[in-house]
Amino acid sequence: MKNLLMLLLMALLVVPIMPAQAQDDDLNALKQEVIQTYADIVYANYADSHALALELQAAIEAFVADPADETLQAAKDAWLVAREPYGQTEAFRFYGGPIDDADGPEGLLNAWPLDEVYIDYVEGMPEAGIINDLATYPEITAELIESLNEQGAEENISVGFHAIEFLLWGQDLSADSAGQRPVSDYTTAPNAERRAQYLTIATDLLVNHLTEMVEAWAPDMEDNYRAEFLALEPDTALAHILTGIGVLSKSELAGERIFTAYDNQDQEDEHSCFSDNTHRDIINNAQGIANVYRGTYTRVDSTVVSGAGLTDLMAAVDPALNETVLAQLDLTLELVNSIHVPFDQAIVLPESRSQIVEVVFGLQDQGDMFVEVAISLGLTIDTALPE
Repeated sequence: MKNLLMLLLMALLVVPIMPAQAQDDDLNALKQEVIQTYADIVYANYADSHALALELQAAIEAFVADPADETLQAAKDAWLVAREPYGQTEAFRFYGGPIDDADGPEGLLNAWPLDEVYIDYVEGMPEAGIINDLATYPEITAELIESLNEQGAEENISVGFHAIEFLLWGQDLSADSAGQRPVSDYTTAPNAERRAQYLTIATDLLVNHLTEMVEAWAPDMEDNYRAEFLALEPDTALAHILTGIGVLSKSELAGERIFTAYDNQDQEDEHSCFSDNTHRDIINNAQGIANVYRGTYTRVDSTVVSGAGLTDLMAAVDPALNETVLAQLDLTLELVNSIHVPFDQAIVLPESRSQIVEVVFGLQDQGDMFVEVAISLGLTIDTALPE
């Protein structure tokens, strides 16, 4: 018996114990994988957005060349399709990356809410807007309409997705349907040719600004933002990643994009008010957050870009918190997918308003969980909107 005990003791002594340095090396390697996956997802997501913006550009060119109900509807459909991947890219913001640094084009791509009267006529004001002001703006150019964006007021949006949306749908004057801009606005109405020119130029600018984002994250370039991002200290890059999804979840989406419209009960405060597509904006924003945390993105052609995600890192660091976050991500997606459509009714109907509050709370809770994730990784993030 004594010999047997000695043998067991010797066996225990030779069991390898991973040194702390080796554990740290493994964790650092996993962090780098997470950062690499993130960069791959960002690039793929912007590439999809750019590709569908090109399809939107072609649809608008076809409409302008032959204005008709069918070509207008095709342009609208192309706009709606282009919004799907772009909505998911919102998870890559809020940390001073190329989309919204000092020179970033975010305000030229997705700024809102838009004051319609700044661009074109509205009900009761037939001569309003840049399009109808030939004296001040005798020629519509890309330089002009880009320079006028947010000039004088934040609502003075002249370019981007929502300027294009307004020029396709027109004002949304009913809670029961989207805007109903007539084809005649591009044929026999006053300044029809200028309106078509404005729409074409605004779409060209959209494509150009999305090209910037694709190039910033392209894997085959040595001196772009992607290269800088991958060269950051891993903890700095992870803090950026968590800041992006934390701010979007708790402040931008829960607050600016949902609660503001809920609180004011005003469709002018909803994201895509002309097309009644706000519910899809919300869903895609939430999906973008889940993509980043899980480390997976399904492209528009159904191929999947995936790798190590924050979930894998947290499974190694704090498995219990990881499971809590994953459950919240599932719940949040369930909540946003259950929002009453259209959103401009959801914010006023009594039976739907309580549902909107539940969505807001769910997104805020999710944002708080990302703060906990950061803390467990020894990081500090701020989920408030940057000033």
